[in-house]
Amino acid sequence: MSDFTIPNLFNVKGKIAVVTGGGSGIGTMIASAYVQNGAKVYIASRKEEQLKEVSEKLNKIGPGSCEYVVADLSSKAGCDHLVEAIKAKEEKVHILVSNSGMSWGAPFDNFPEKEGWDRLFALNVKSIFYVTAGFTPLLAKDSNNHDPARVINISSIAGLSPIADRSKLAGNGNGLWSYHTSKAAVNHLTSQLAVTLGPQFITVNAICPGVFPSKMTAFGFKRAGAEGMAGGHPWGRVGEPTDMAGVALFLASPAASYVTGAHISLDGGGLLAGSTGSRL
Repeated sequence: MSDFTIPNLFNVKGKIAVVTGGGSGIGTMIASAYVQNGAKVYIASRKEEQLKEVSEKLNKIGPGSCEYVVADLSSKAGCDHLVEAIKAKEEKVHILVSNSGMSWGAPFDNFPEKEGWDRLFALNVKSIFYVTAGFTPLLAKDSNNHDPARVINISSIAGLSPIADRSKLAGNGNGLWSYHTSKAAVNHLTSQLAVTLGPQFITVNAICPGVFPSKMTAFGFKRAGAEGMAGGHPWGRVGEPTDMAGVALFLASPAASYVTGAHISLDGGGLLAGSTGSRL
């Protein structure tokens, strides 16, 4: 008989994970889930103070561990820096979570090119490609068709929605055109990487969250509050850390060793219901 127990199916103990954007929000939720289940996690972002604070908290919780690397992933050089920093410490990476990202809201007729499009696409899309390509040798090492390495891209429900100018996160008169477009690109890049890396026994999947508490959504929460942000949602709430942790653990665990190229909506059905309650 096969072992279908939860400790076996969802085991990440001893795995080595890299989580970009791990200093806050969704990245911290995922890093915490892995550390609490015995993984060794490296978190990365630009702000060392945040990284240090998170890593210290997670190391106190255990039983896994957390280290950090300061890296600006908006350029290829920054992506290469992260890869080389991890290579200097590890010969194998089991899990790569690409979570670093940004949004930009502005009026349709006055949308900035440099920040609104160029920098946003560099961080939200280009960094995923270069970080994944850089880590591929470490991911592929010792991977096999029963125990593949994992790449998890944090996309957004916004990548599935064509409505960019009615977001509670952008403010009146503003839209998130470049953000929505970048997340649609992340979904397609995820599919391409799943095909490219499949023969090396690396799964590639995307999580598409709705609204979760994070730095990116802080403006909306400050403006409308948690209840206001969830207004009109069929479940009457926004995403919670356990929601994110569960899916991230699943995709990194033996339970998902045969799952690749998937885009998992994590918005409580808000998009399907046509609500604005979980819309980015």
